[in-house]
Amino acid sequence: MIDFLLPGSTVYLVIKALHIISVIFWMAGMLYLPRLFVYHHGAARGGELEAALLKQERNLLKIIINPAMIAVWVLALLMIAANMSLWTAGWLHVKLVLVILLSAVHGLYASAAKKFAAGERPRTEKFWRIVNEIPALMVIAIVLLAVLKPF
Repeated sequence: MIDFLLPGSTVYLVIKALHIISVIFWMAGMLYLPRLFVYHHGAARGGELEAALLKQERNLLKIIINPAMIAVWVLALLMIAANMSLWTAGWLHVKLVLVILLSAVHGLYASAAKKFAAGERPRTEKFWRIVNEIPALMVIAIVLLAVLKPF
């Protein structure tokens, strides 16, 4: 273990704070992108609205969602490396499974954005309205696990 990364050290706490900030940015984007997909379904093909939505979707992924997800994972792995006793905590295992699933939803969104950019209209407007709720429900469970550490 690296001494300056000991749990409770200033460096560790800064990493933890940056992790939380990254989660906030990631979730903001993950909650907004499917809403853009809903609007995209209603936009006229080749119109100004569609062009604006394509730009917003691309920028949201490349500037906010992708970097935030990478930061979440890197910072989390640093915290786990600094505190290997976390591996014995059942709550962390469940949290990691949920974060892996959330990362898969991220992949679904990124794939859909590529399809929208190619002129397709993947899924339905109703699908995107429903899927929009998944990250919110998952992050509620993740935060409860991280705070309550139930097992």
